Amino acid sequence: MNKMLYAVCSLALAALMVFRTSKEEVHSFVQQRDGQFLIGRQPYKFVGTNFWYGAILGSEGQGGDRQRLCRELDNLHALGLDNLRILVGSDGEHGVRTKVEPTLQRAPGVYNDTILAGLDFLLMEMGKRGMKAVLYLNNSWEWSGGYGFYLEHAGAGRAPRPNEDGYPAFMKYVAQFATNGRAHLLFYQYIKFILSRTNRYTGLAYKDDPTIMAWQVGNEPRAFGNAEKQPFAQWLAESTALIRSLDSHHLISIGSEGIWGCEMDSALYEQISKDPNVDYLTAHVWPFNWGWAHEQSLVADVPKACVKTADYLQQHFRLAKRLGKPLVIEEFGYPRDDFRFEPASPTEARDRYYAYIFSLIQQESAVAGCNFWAWGGEARPRHQQWLVGDPYLGDPAQEQQGLNSVFSCDSTTIKTITRFTSVR
Repeated sequence: MNKMLYAVCSLALAALMVFRTSKEEVHSFVQQRDGQFLIGRQPYKFVGTNFWYGAILGSEGQGGDRQRLCRELDNLHALGLDNLRILVGSDGEHGVRTKVEPTLQRAPGVYNDTILAGLDFLLMEMGKRGMKAVLYLNNSWEWSGGYGFYLEHAGAGRAPRPNEDGYPAFMKYVAQFATNGRAHLLFYQYIKFILSRTNRYTGLAYKDDPTIMAWQVGNEPRAFGNAEKQPFAQWLAESTALIRSLDSHHLISIGSEGIWGCEMDSALYEQISKDPNVDYLTAHVWPFNWGWAHEQSLVADVPKACVKTADYLQQHFRLAKRLGKPLVIEEFGYPRDDFRFEPASPTEARDRYYAYIFSLIQQESAVAGCNFWAWGGEARPRHQQWLVGDPYLGDPAQEQQGLNSVFSCDSTTIKTITRFTSVR
């Protein structure tokens, strides 16, 4: 059964067509029309990756490495991975374990200019290569500040740390974000600041830069409770309306996990997806995190994970078609075999799961692209827990380093990916 599934996926990948755009069209804005993306007159269907640390890597301060950044972009471009989903910046003080640093916003309205320069540099270099960026502005999770940062500065008290206090305590605390007007205002000020920027290297205002494909409200925004659902939906609508008022050129999306990120409420997911300022839908799929695959049986669990994935995503496919908006599967990952983290360890389970996701993209007209989680590139883990001074991988600071990263030496995974990208 496992071999048959892999063979079917491989054949589907070999048959997949992704459209090539002309040089002129690469430097046009991505648009959405009739349920698909367009660049110029050509359909745009992509496979990309999450590259959350790109702005930090592009800086000349702590954590910056512009030479590595350019090498990574060259490698990604050569592999056909031209769509990158990127964190604009982390929030809060330094020295907090499990949180990314350096941070962009140390306090509300207090910005680290080296990270802003890093984002400018990143966008310039991506533009040179005809790559597209999806930039997310917030995060419901602790690893980049986000909800907890804004709540602390709105007077809600110290945010619990999941590694110290547990995730139930953390989620109970961040559920307050949906109804905290002061925290929302602080976030809206941040949106206004970022969207009004001009790139110091290119001279282009961000709102006029076609390298940016889309603004995203956040990474996996959630209500975190039933009572918070409607305030959460209202906050999202206010956020997308503000973004649209500041930037009429770029697409807007939420960054939602889908129904899983809406307290398993499909009606709520439909409500937030119907927003006229939301140009496309997003979904994330995490078989291990969601209990569809297990540490001791990752290879054996691939078929079950694929069935669960198909069942979950079918609801999203149907909604995307009904709304006439594209869907992007913008996060999916699978651990290395035997739950190991070393780059030399095998990735049979991951390769087969990736192949299955790519086959779904080929089969489903509603799906316009995907971004696997995440690119580790040439970096290699030094410690299982990220420490300041360690290289940035695809795994943020709260996760085991190497857990979901795709390294440049992962030849079988890269071969699986390029079966999709190389037929362009």
